[in-house]
Amino acid sequence: MTMAANIVTALVALLHFYFLVLEMFLWTKPAGRKAFRLSAEQAEATKVLAANQGLYNGFLAAGLVWGIALGSAGTSVKLFFLGCVLIAGLYGALTASRKILFIQGMPAAVGIALVVLS
Repeated sequence: MTMAANIVTALVALLHFYFLVLEMFLWTKPAGRKAFRLSAEQAEATKVLAANQGLYNGFLAAGLVWGIALGSAGTSVKLFFLGCVLIAGLYGALTASRKILFIQGMPAAVGIALVVLS
């Protein structure tokens, strides 16, 4: 069960690293604009905010990797950062798009369940 928990936690970390890349480096590029359904003007006007948001996603990814690296001592670290991701997913689903619940919130919830069960 620990292996499954670490795999899901690592996948959530990779997802958030991908968000970092999209928001910090690709926001105004076609891939970033397509992912977030932005016009070139919207992307340009919000690129500083998106970069800041991307940095926070990077911190979430780093925390999840840290929790995995700690081994059995990292359970509380993984739960904390997966909880942060879950809350962000719930908030995003309520305020931006329900799709965020499935892309961000559900993987975190599965990760939390697996960490608790392990």
